[in-house]
Amino acid sequence: MRRLLCAAALMGVSVSAMADIAVIINPGQSQVPADDQIERLFLGKQKGLTPFNLAESQPARDEFNSKVLGKNSSQLKAYWSKLIFTGGGTPPADMADAAAMKAKVAADVNAIGYIPADAVDASVKVIKTL
Repeated sequence: MRRLLCAAALMGVSVSAMADIAVIINPGQSQVPADDQIERLFLGKQKGLTPFNLAESQPARDEFNSKVLGKNSSQLKAYWSKLIFTGGGTPPADMADAAAMKAKVAADVNAIGYIPADAVDASVKVIKTL
């Protein structure tokens, strides 16, 4: 593992970018969204579960946006600016960190979010790992 971390550092890859991301829901939620539904929920194109983002300062957010939504932060800002301006929707609320995200999802049966996979515990249910 140490060699892998050193190699990553030499190549300019951040260690946090190598971490898996877990998409999570409340353990009491019986309906598990498919991959395309997760994308639509986070882009405001589908109703159902209420999506929550990690704060922009969290490295997992950029990785989630890239892998699930196929967009970088600038593209998402432009996307949401247009929707807000036209009255087409509002972006998901931000959670400060993984602990806040877990607490929110654990307390709300209709919430969906994502956290670094190493932060998962029994308070949430993982529906996808990236």
